[in-house]
Amino acid sequence: MLIAFPPCTYMTNASAVRMRVNGEIQPERYAKAMAAKEFFMRFYNADCPRICVENPTPMKIIGLPPYTQAIQPWQHGHPYTKRTCLWLKGLPPLQPSNVITEGVTPYVNGGCKDANGNYRRFQGRKERDPKIRSKTFPGIAAAMAEQWAGPAQK
Repeated sequence: MLIAFPPCTYMTNASAVRMRVNGEIQPERYAKAMAAKEFFMRFYNADCPRICVENPTPMKIIGLPPYTQAIQPWQHGHPYTKRTCLWLKGLPPLQPSNVITEGVTPYVNGGCKDANGNYRRFQGRKERDPKIRSKTFPGIAAAMAEQWAGPAQK
């Protein structure tokens, strides 16, 4: 089994605001996105019977294959939203393992409009830190291990 978490910096839908400047695609950023796609596709096309590739929602311009499933941390015991896509081969969809129904908030602030209608991005340190933004939640990792590999041996 292969479970891959390739870098998403240049492919994610959240980075679309940096792909175009004044309506023009930025060649350097596009080249980096295509290199990231090539790396992603190595996992997706690996010679392995069971594959999961995890990434955020990608930009359409990148041309990744359709994802199999979108999951949220709140489905696996964490009180947050942070949409995560799974590309699955030979594996069943991940089932919710510990649904949180109250107090769910965004994990990071992806941006919003202020009272004057001006777009404001990443207000706090947490929202700017790439390691924090790319977090895989332990509840999701545990659900993958338990559902796809079986219960832990004691």
